[in-house]
Amino acid sequence: MKYADIAQDMQGLLGGSADGQPSRRAALRAALGAGLGVGYACAAGPVMAQTAIKTSADGLTAGEVSIDVKGFSVPAYRAMPAGQKNLPVVLVISEIFGVHEYIADTCRRLAKQGYLAIAPNLFVRQGDPMAYSEMAKLMSEVIAKVPDAQAMGDLDAAVQWAGANGGDTRKLAITGFCWGGRITWLYAAHAPVKAGVAWYGRLQGAKNDLQPMYPVDLVGQLKAPVLGLYGGQDQGIPLESVEAMKAALKQGSASAKASEFVIYPDAPHAFHADYRPSYREQSAKDGWERMLAWFRQHGVA
Repeated sequence: MKYADIAQDMQGLLGGSADGQPSRRAALRAALGAGLGVGYACAAGPVMAQTAIKTSADGLTAGEVSIDVKGFSVPAYRAMPAGQKNLPVVLVISEIFGVHEYIADTCRRLAKQGYLAIAPNLFVRQGDPMAYSEMAKLMSEVIAKVPDAQAMGDLDAAVQWAGANGGDTRKLAITGFCWGGRITWLYAAHAPVKAGVAWYGRLQGAKNDLQPMYPVDLVGQLKAPVLGLYGGQDQGIPLESVEAMKAALKQGSASAKASEFVIYPDAPHAFHADYRPSYREQSAKDGWERMLAWFRQHGVA
């Protein structure tokens, strides 16, 4: 599936405007000069304020930090229990919409569970997803231009930063949503994490010089077991793709064979995104509890 096709499918799913005109949220963000973790991405469509979860930063050290990557500054949102050290670390990888309020809140939720959660802005060199109101342009002008190798390097630097700022990187996990779900699988094959949880990340797709491999190609290299949480009604990731990945995992590394899938039959894509119409509370809550249990099971907590 081409990026344009993905953009069209997601635009229809989210109900967002495709006219490219700035939204009120975009104008408000510009007026506030908002940094990471503030507001919602315009291209994500209408915000469902009544379902969006708001997690307090009380008792936490939370906010934007800067990570040096070979002389380049990558911003990240970090949340952790205040005054504590040697915390287990969770890398949180965003959707295509970047590190906005939903991802920041996810970090705070993990921090409330005792983790140092950090979400680096992996799109910073290519552009600001929050500035886009048109899905197709966001996909073609930013997302399609992010090399997998760049993302892996930025995550390596985020791990190093966490280890120097209160985290115990011997207890390292990764979780990601949509675009970040695919990155979760890739990073579990790249670095010595203990566990990964991929929320509806693409498993197969068209390859190019910047994205040369997909999760199904890397089962022999998985260094950590991954829990895949997928929706049975996902229009962009058919169940056939999941079945192909399951078959490949059986032929992969020991970590690949230990990986598992949970399919939520009635859930669409982005069922955990509580600020969007795609949110499915029961599936999201069940997936969250399974994620925490997966981390405990594999020695992250």
